[in-house]
Amino acid sequence: QVQLVESGGGLVQAGGSLRLSCAASGRTIGTISVGWFRQAPGKDREFVGATVWIGTNPYYGDSVKGRFTISRDSAKNTVYLQMNSLRPDDTAVYYCAARVGSISSSYSAYDYWGQGTQVTVSS
Repeated sequence: QVQLVESGGGLVQAGGSLRLSCAASGRTIGTISVGWFRQAPGKDREFVGATVWIGTNPYYGDSVKGRFTISRDSAKNTVYLQMNSLRPDDTAVYYCAARVGSISSSYSAYDYWGQGTQVTVSS
């Protein structure tokens, strides 16, 4: 089992920045991949990016490349999503998710989910 707790959402003006945190716990934490997804009202859940806990560089969805950065702090068992140059169309509920194994951009591949945190970008 993996437990995920998210924090860091809020309201920001367009062009601003936010950092989301995803604190993970559980027995298999060293073998997991952590993904970030978002869902805006009336839209499908969208892949934002993902990273393995130990290993290769993160992978990003096209809509956030160059603006969002995923990092991890192994000592704190936390994965971060740094969001810069935010736009109104980034407004959504953001979720972190975990799976045992390699990165996937498909939300159905993830077994464990955080509670979600709202990000609102005003114009």
